[in-house]
Amino acid sequence: MSDELTSENDSESQMPESQSPDSSAPITETTASEAGKVAEGDSSSAEPVPKDVVEDKPAGKERFDKDGAVSAQKEKGLRFVSEGGEIEETVVKVYRCATVVKGGRRFSFSALVVVGDRNGQVGIGYGKANEVPSAVEKAAKTARRSMVKIRLDGTTIPHQVMSKYRASKVLLIPAGEGTGVIAGSSVRAVMELAGVKDVLTKCYGSTSPKNLVKAAFSGLCSLRSKEDVSRLREVPLV
Repeated sequence: MSDELTSENDSESQMPESQSPDSSAPITETTASEAGKVAEGDSSSAEPVPKDVVEDKPAGKERFDKDGAVSAQKEKGLRFVSEGGEIEETVVKVYRCATVVKGGRRFSFSALVVVGDRNGQVGIGYGKANEVPSAVEKAAKTARRSMVKIRLDGTTIPHQVMSKYRASKVLLIPAGEGTGVIAGSSVRAVMELAGVKDVLTKCYGSTSPKNLVKAAFSGLCSLRSKEDVSRLREVPLV
């Protein structure tokens, strides 16, 4: 029995200090300093904020620089980016709809928006929401997705065109330099944001802003230059 106790004492005395149950690992200076930084909330370890973050802008008539348009295209999948450097949007009209419910009336809003760079690119959009800013934002997103490149002849359009949408017809006539945009408020928004500075217009039928904007947009999309017609017909034009 005494021999067994002697052997156990010898084995315990030969055990290294690092494996002894009472020994604890000392805290190094690096660990203590790091713990102090965490406790004090050292701001040097925080990640820097990137400089190219684009802040959200309120809905309405806004201007977006080229970098903002490119970042918006990457995030939301837009198909066109302005070559001139900025895209402008204009709210043509805001509609209010009231629904009668048991507790009273419930309102909803819709917005008609035109966007363009005043250099040959234009788009239209229509959005609905329970708040006016949300409706304008939805319409602006739709308008940017529908942007198209139109044909211009200097400050006017290449040729006369008549376009129709539902009960509205819009006649677009080229005009000399200095004439200006002779049009109503709805058609004027489309012409100005498209970059047309001199044009004569005439509306027939319904004067609904929705129909007029869509008819004017359709007319601009149907414009063709001499080069386009020559290429389609495969004959030279004099």
